[in-house]
Amino acid sequence: MHKTKIFIALLGIGILPFAGIAQDKKDKAPANWYNLDYKTDGIMGISTEKAYELLKGRKATPVIVAVIDGGVDVLHEDLKDVLWINKKEGNKNGKDDDKNGYIDDKYGWNFIGGANGENVNYDNLEVTRLIAKYDPIYSSVLPSTKLNEEQRREFVAYQKMISDYTSKYDEANFGNTNYGRLKLNVDKFVSEIGKEPKDISKTDIENYKTENRDIKTAISIIKKATEKDSFEKFYEDIKDADEYFSSQIKYHLNKEFNPRNIVGDNYEDASERYYGNPDVKGPDAGHGTHVAGIIGAKRNNNIGINGVADHVQIMSLRVVPNGDERDKDVANGIRYAVDNGARVINMSFGKGYVYNKKTVDEAVRYAQEKDVLLIHAAGNDSKDIDINPNFPTKYFTDDQNAVKGEASNWMTVGATSWKLNDELLADFSNFGYKSVDVFAPGVEINSTMPENKYKEQQGTSMAAPVVAGLASLLRAYYPQLSAKEVKEIIMKSVTKVDQKVKIKKDGSTKKVYLDEISVSGGIVNAYNAIVEANKYINNKK
Repeated sequence: MHKTKIFIALLGIGILPFAGIAQDKKDKAPANWYNLDYKTDGIMGISTEKAYELLKGRKATPVIVAVIDGGVDVLHEDLKDVLWINKKEGNKNGKDDDKNGYIDDKYGWNFIGGANGENVNYDNLEVTRLIAKYDPIYSSVLPSTKLNEEQRREFVAYQKMISDYTSKYDEANFGNTNYGRLKLNVDKFVSEIGKEPKDISKTDIENYKTENRDIKTAISIIKKATEKDSFEKFYEDIKDADEYFSSQIKYHLNKEFNPRNIVGDNYEDASERYYGNPDVKGPDAGHGTHVAGIIGAKRNNNIGINGVADHVQIMSLRVVPNGDERDKDVANGIRYAVDNGARVINMSFGKGYVYNKKTVDEAVRYAQEKDVLLIHAAGNDSKDIDINPNFPTKYFTDDQNAVKGEASNWMTVGATSWKLNDELLADFSNFGYKSVDVFAPGVEINSTMPENKYKEQQGTSMAAPVVAGLASLLRAYYPQLSAKEVKEIIMKSVTKVDQKVKIKKDGSTKKVYLDEISVSGGIVNAYNAIVEANKYINNKK
């Protein structure tokens, strides 16, 4: 899954930063910061609360928003009242009551589950799957081997895959070894203290004495990490990091691992649509539940958080495993959403390689024909995606990867922080003068988690649903607007800042303006968007 990667600082032991999402915490923003207004609150949010002042007394029509992700907890206290429910499939009776091809799809559908109820949790990265495919063909190619033009292109691509794969494997192996050792020694410390992690204080850490050299090293790391955060937070990060790198070795980069038999489809048949099961939560719904909350957690109910949109119905589509999503499933998720009434689709996932772009392109065109807006996260690799694409993309291509058009119903979203300084751009966020349309808050975003919990996460995965929420808000209060018009309004109404931000490019840090690394050159703003929508409607009369 293209999850928000959890940042673990260098911690003094030379471990690579876990997943590169390291926004410096010199201060802390309010929990609801992404909905706040800079002029009123001094925070670079999107002025959601201010926007609602303009909408008082105006009627709205509920908008169905599809969350294509890793699963959503439909029982969450702050989401259960804002769910899309397929009323024709209200009772689980094992029958396809509405004849749409999906049995008991009350809340949506799970395209990575089997008909027997079993679910895919882990999967490979796409680069791993492609290498497994091409290894038998190209691993023994010599300079003297004759290849035709198509084979030569594949071989060159294969060589790049091997280089990328090797780099990823070396990093994962390094992280697995070091974080595994660190967690082992931190666990020993916790055991000897005799308290739950949530109860371990800084005094406990300071007073702890040991002659074990490895545990001493762990204690020095703990002391550094807990200067700003609690031990409980540190411990959760260590567990997550250990799990992340362990999963990389066991599943994501393991060419022998293939869980697709669980689904039971004919994987090579991209036209196959009717497979999976109705379990939209699945084994790991943290990421999708967090995304859903940002879009539309019930507002002003004195529970949890306020989502961006107040007249939304969340449709849950489980497509993204812990690993890279598969193109066939992505295409089917888009088609299901379109066919069942979604007006906005959020896609907080992405990958560096693509297996069947054609089938995804066809689904995007289908959504475009049906006037559905697609919102996609730019990715968390601090890269220029004009050069290093993060799939799926808004560009339609032919068999030789030449661009043959661009989706008018697509928005790619980068991430920003709350700070109006050179750290405004989230240091993990991808960017691109042509490929990233807008930026939105994506740092330390507090939102819903499974089992009625809440947690801060960060990534472009959090920025995309901010924009999906704004798009839903516009489509609810201005239902006459098309997907293309909503996109134009959001793009035109961004907040532009006279502030250079830091990016990493060509091996060094540079400072640029947002209009040098995005199409719109700004951060989405709900208040400005409502003002612009009013102008747009009045001009059409």
